[in-house]
Amino acid sequence: MLATAIVGATLVWAVSRIASAVEQARADAARGRILQLMTLFAPGVAAAREDPRALLTWLPLAGAARQLFADEFAALDRASGATFPFSPEDVEAAHARWTADWLAWEGVHDTEYKLKAAAVEEELAAGGSALGRARLAAVEREKLERYQRRYEDYTRVSKALHTLMTRP
Repeated sequence: MLATAIVGATLVWAVSRIASAVEQARADAARGRILQLMTLFAPGVAAAREDPRALLTWLPLAGAARQLFADEFAALDRASGATFPFSPEDVEAAHARWTADWLAWEGVHDTEYKLKAAAVEEELAAGGSALGRARLAAVEREKLERYQRRYEDYTRVSKALHTLMTRP
């Protein structure tokens, strides 16, 4: 009977040690996945701070990863105090920066082409020619074409960022 009790106690002890080791291995694996996720998204966070357009690539990737690794993202959210890797505030800040960058570009663009046009107009005033008028028209056309290309990019990205801001 004593031998049976000793074998039983040893078996219980061995099973508890195995269960503890398995649990430790699971915890270590989860921490490893968390570290991998942090490493994976660090370049995206940096890229989004440099260029708001980067969010259009990184945020959907983060959403897919969040679905696959919900527990790990929950731990990252708790540790960072916000939605990892991009919070709604990060998306709003990116949209605001994109808009501010657009307004700054628009002012520089306008000034640049006013100077170009003024230089050609000055030449025209000194003795206008058909070539001078053609150059002035080319400057105006170039200004409009460049503006339209940039505005198209601005509106596309702005709308996409706005869509990201309004998603749950």
